Amino acid sequence: MLLSELLSAERVRIPLVSRTKPDLLRELVELATGGDAALHDAVLTAVQERERVLSTGIGDGVAIPHGRSARIPELVVAAGAVRDPLEFDALDGAPVRLFFLLIGPEHDASAHIRALSRLARLLRAAPLRTALGAAATGDEFIRAIRDAEAL
Repeated sequence: MLLSELLSAERVRIPLVSRTKPDLLRELVELATGGDAALHDAVLTAVQERERVLSTGIGDGVAIPHGRSARIPELVVAAGAVRDPLEFDALDGAPVRLFFLLIGPEHDASAHIRALSRLARLLRAAPLRTALGAAATGDEFIRAIRDAEAL
């Protein structure tokens, strides 16, 4: 499973404009759901519930908010970067600049876990994080991910 195949330029925002954690979650969910209000609410609820369990700010300036919903037929990823890192209750206490939202179907936990694991593994690489932070467009953002996946 390639992350670059789950992500499209339409679901990448450079820069994300939100300045608070709740607003950022809403912005990412809107990207992922394409403006479908009913779907947005169901996905946002799933992501917020997961976030209440433990912050998805994994450290090194990265957060991977995620959740599962019966309303989602297949894995969806939305992503982006903020200009100025923001407080996200990350596990390392540092502010976050790069965000990846992963939403999966409720009935397929294994695909969700595989995608989450793949994403976390890729984002451990400092050169990828640097390239993503420097991306000026969604296409550049995805190209950096493709390049990292090709290694």
